[in-house]
Amino acid sequence: MYLKIITDRITRKKIPGSSIIYLPEGKYLKYGTLGFSSFLADLIYIWAIQYYGDYTIPDSYDYLYKIFEIIAELDPHYFDPIDMGAFIAAYEAQDLELAVKILDMGLEKNPKEWFFPYQAAHYLQFMQKDHERAQEYYKKTMSIEGYPPIVRRLYADAIFKATDYERAFEEWLEIYNTAEDERIKKVASNHLYRIKATVDIEKLQDAITKYKEKYGRFPAELSRLVYAGFLDSIPKDMDDKEYLYDSQTGEVKPPTIPWKR
Repeated sequence: MYLKIITDRITRKKIPGSSIIYLPEGKYLKYGTLGFSSFLADLIYIWAIQYYGDYTIPDSYDYLYKIFEIIAELDPHYFDPIDMGAFIAAYEAQDLELAVKILDMGLEKNPKEWFFPYQAAHYLQFMQKDHERAQEYYKKTMSIEGYPPIVRRLYADAIFKATDYERAFEEWLEIYNTAEDERIKKVASNHLYRIKATVDIEKLQDAITKYKEKYGRFPAELSRLVYAGFLDSIPKDMDDKEYLYDSQTGEVKPPTIPWKR
């Protein structure tokens, strides 16, 4: 007790993270709660919100995983703290790997809850732009019963953003063919249009580049790419419309914005 009194007199700047020096591991705390471990988890969670609301503590994020691990040990099925811990890691600490680690802990303790891998996939896809890893977490989500239908569409979008166009087209086509809601069919159709347009335009731009390297100028029209032997034919978009071509810049664009079809 005397040591605690002396330590509490020292400012946090001198002892970073001093406010959690006395917080034991969750497995030890649980034994001392006499069956009220969920109540203690609540108290620590409330304290944690206050702790991470104090931006004057210089090294508070070093203890982030430990704090929320203790809460999860006390009450493994208490989802809000795990979600909040990952949120603090992602947005406050700007440590997405830590956010995913906290969500992995949530999934380990609750293997039937799709929310944890789904949230990890969200952080990886939209914040870290790691579309390959996002796909893995979407697949984990879809392996758990009860996941929302939007997960499959996000999975297909992650495949597209990873530039795996053939597999993305197959996935969106399956979504289109199995959708019962006409709105979902329309969304899938627009994504299919975007994928085909992306592949076609990349092919056209590559042929235009080769044409310019050979002749020192952009082709006057796209049909010249066929006459020059760079393409067998000029592709059209999914609605059978010709792509827009600017002979001054060599740029090709789709004739329609996918979301306005």
